[in-house]
Amino acid sequence: MKHREAMPVDVPRETEARLRDYLALLIRWNARINLVSAADAETLWARHILDSAQLAVLLPPAEGPLVDLGSGGGFPGLVVALLSGRETHLVEADRRKCAFLQEAARSLGLHQVSIHPERIESARLPPASIVSARALAPLSDLLRHAHRVLAPGGMALFPKGRTVEQELTAAAAAWTMHIERFPSRTDPASTILRLSEIRPVSAHA
Repeated sequence: MKHREAMPVDVPRETEARLRDYLALLIRWNARINLVSAADAETLWARHILDSAQLAVLLPPAEGPLVDLGSGGGFPGLVVALLSGRETHLVEADRRKCAFLQEAARSLGLHQVSIHPERIESARLPPASIVSARALAPLSDLLRHAHRVLAPGGMALFPKGRTVEQELTAAAAAWTMHIERFPSRTDPASTILRLSEIRPVSAHA
């Protein structure tokens, strides 16, 4: 399988081949359960694999687990786990999607990945250095989850689309945080937020 889109991060050829294996597995399972919107392999590679891979370069150097919320078909959490080798916890309430995540982690040899088949509010998770979520919920809801899960000094990575400024404005009523913005390398209309020092406004009253 050939892909015209280049990887947004430099990876060994073997690693890119593993990502292609992941895509092939995704396409096979997608015919049976709805993991992602149906599309050709080129489109899925760019829309999901490459879009998730760009988060790997934004990870903080500090060690510690990554918690990916609402992992679905594994984006971005499973892709970042493959690229970084970091201990990763994927939280997904849909058990059919969890079955796919378990098979993908097994077939890719990602022994550092744990799957949590439950709702985010119920999941028992380690204090996270990084929390990620993609196309899951408005920023205010994501901040509530991140604040509960993050270890002191941890940060959140949230890709956001055209509504990013509105979501930041809405979140500012209840949350304070340090905000870094990075333009998406795969979608000019999208922004990746890297957020740290996440605190409820009431804590500063």
